[in-house]
Amino acid sequence: MSDNVSEGLLAEPPFSKEAAVDPATASHDRGAGGQATTFAVVITSYNYRDFVLEAVESALAQSRKAVQVIVVDDGSTDGSDALLREHYAADERVTLISGVNGGQLSAFQRGVNAARAEVICFLDSDDRWEPAYLAHLGALYDTRADIDFVFSDLQLFDQQDRVMKFHDHAVDLGYTAISTYVLTQWYGAPSSALSMRARWARQALDLPDSFQRTWRLSADNCLVFGCSVLGAHKYYLPTGCVRYRIHGANGWWSNESPRLEYINKMTSSALIQHYAARVGMGPECIEFSKLEFMTKPRPPWKETKRYVRLVMMRRVSPWRKWERAVNILRRGWRLRG
Repeated sequence: MSDNVSEGLLAEPPFSKEAAVDPATASHDRGAGGQATTFAVVITSYNYRDFVLEAVESALAQSRKAVQVIVVDDGSTDGSDALLREHYAADERVTLISGVNGGQLSAFQRGVNAARAEVICFLDSDDRWEPAYLAHLGALYDTRADIDFVFSDLQLFDQQDRVMKFHDHAVDLGYTAISTYVLTQWYGAPSSALSMRARWARQALDLPDSFQRTWRLSADNCLVFGCSVLGAHKYYLPTGCVRYRIHGANGWWSNESPRLEYINKMTSSALIQHYAARVGMGPECIEFSKLEFMTKPRPPWKETKRYVRLVMMRRVSPWRKWERAVNILRRGWRLRG
């Protein structure tokens, strides 16, 4: 499980419950007779012998079946690999991958490289899904070919019992590159609530070997930040199906400190800069903040205020700043989700 959870981002204040976009009536469908989206599930595990079978079984129990369930054991020393092979070596539904310990980023890369599906979903080996999770995702991906990246809410369990969410209802976030680049905004969730079209997962995880050590933990940042900066179209879809376990071995939950927060911020900033350099993004991108905001059909009020902040950072006359800010506020108020 990731050691970095941006709870401040997920826990938005309540807003209107009107849906941003109804997947069933969206105009970006594949048409009658279109093929259903295929899913691969990547489960990464390191020394979670007590939990990993529960995670795998939850992936196999989905009402909408994945074409692949890929389990990457990252050099566990607690017998996890032997346990997995005992249960699934003869199971054609499960692909088992094992090797030396390389960390979460390395495990993600190995799993994604083995995936042969249109959409890749990630599941940490100490978490689990309710059976309808892939069905919820599929209803959106099937009808919205323009959506690249979907994240969900989470129900914490074990040592905590509460919900983590980005919003009260579905939100089409459009593009988020500028907000992420300038504000280090985290448009996502921990690994178990992340899914994306395969090409975006591969692009985000295409990182130099030197990044392996930095992202031994919290590699979900690579997926979240990478897909934003590289240009994925993001969508928040609350499903109520992701169960996120809080226990003593969780890195972030058991080691939260100012020092760790500082290190996370600095490494995340460097990661964002790496992706930005790949696509030629620089500080001048802030001039296009309003255009990025226009890609959001029904932005939450907090998102509107975020883009007002961005346009106020432009190097133009105060009058021009306020003119652009007022335009964004008007549109955000009219369309607020």
